[in-house]
Amino acid sequence: MAELMLFQQDADGRDVELSGSTVALEVELQRRVEAGLEQMLGIRFLASEYPTGPWHRGRIDTLGLDENGAPVVIEFKKGSDSGVLSQAVSYLSWLESAHHEFEALVRKVLGVEAAESIDWRRPRMVCVAAGFSHHDRVAVQRLPERIDLVSYRIFEGGLLSLLHVDSSPGGPSAASSRRSREREAAVGGVPATPVASPPAGAGLVPECLRDLYAELDEALTAWGEVEVVPLKHYIAYRRLVNVASVIFRPKHGAILVYLRLDPDSVVLEEGFTRDMRGIGHLGTGDLEVRLVSAADLEKAAPLVRRAFEAA
Repeated sequence: MAELMLFQQDADGRDVELSGSTVALEVELQRRVEAGLEQMLGIRFLASEYPTGPWHRGRIDTLGLDENGAPVVIEFKKGSDSGVLSQAVSYLSWLESAHHEFEALVRKVLGVEAAESIDWRRPRMVCVAAGFSHHDRVAVQRLPERIDLVSYRIFEGGLLSLLHVDSSPGGPSAASSRRSREREAAVGGVPATPVASPPAGAGLVPECLRDLYAELDEALTAWGEVEVVPLKHYIAYRRLVNVASVIFRPKHGAILVYLRLDPDSVVLEEGFTRDMRGIGHLGTGDLEVRLVSAADLEKAAPLVRRAFEAA
């Protein structure tokens, strides 16, 4: 399992590893993540300690709606808990049976527009714990439900780390699966002739932009585990949160990419990049990048890299 190592320079300029710890009480972790839920996990907060009724006999730590409109159940464990996956499946089962109840909650907290745009095709479970066993990671790969395993650590100075450990096949990633199939096609160390595989969401792409989008898709999925989520109006490229949203403008021969990147950190160029803070638009991300050619995509590559490195 991947472990996060955090270092800080001492007075002599040497890097000293900071020792991570877990919270004393589970509720400390829950309240802290809930307070920064949208920034940390790209999820809008709905409710805490939500009862699931007499049949499921549970109380969900946190309910939310992610930035792509998918319902999300979040469970927190201060340590490691071998029962977290069975709990995840149970709560997702409740969610499947409680569409009207959940929609009413979204309408009350986030408004009618959010309630009407819920995407019931992709409900998610996020498990946040100090660690997960090898058996947890094997088991999650056997489950059809979308489950993300996220480990946390608390460091001195009030630092909190969240590390994406693994996801079920319902999560990341179509792109990773495509690359795995290509690797498995190699025989005797010599790659076989690759089988053409259209990018996820290719059905949304106008014919005039397909070649450019194919190159963009390769650039956006070159950063390890990236989930490609085709939605009604855009295609999201995400890890725990959306890193990029892709929208097509065939009348202008352009693809708009909205990156999860601070526009203040970019030298904006008219006609190529734009600060979208405070401007309503489809998809998520504060920096708009306009692509009309392969040259534009090459120029955008450093921005894409920065967005994924920061995610």
